[in-house]
Amino acid sequence: MANEDIVLEAITEEDIKNRVKIARTQKDMTQQELAEAIDVTRQTIGLIENQKYNPTIILCLKLSYVLDVSLEKLFWLEVNNI
Repeated sequence: MANEDIVLEAITEEDIKNRVKIARTQKDMTQQELAEAIDVTRQTIGLIENQKYNPTIILCLKLSYVLDVSLEKLFWLEVNNI
């Protein structure tokens, strides 16, 4: 087994972090406004911002577009358990 395989197996959903709240507040948007812009509920935005829900890639792309932030700056891996 290669080292890359060990690293990939160790990644969990908890390792995915985001800056959605920071980007949203920098755009002076409410959770409701962002939710309406990407066609989800305000509760979904709250869950994403609080690291309780990892959005689909389509939702990530919508967030990136509406917030005008690259995916790499909006979402990243923070793997501490390796």
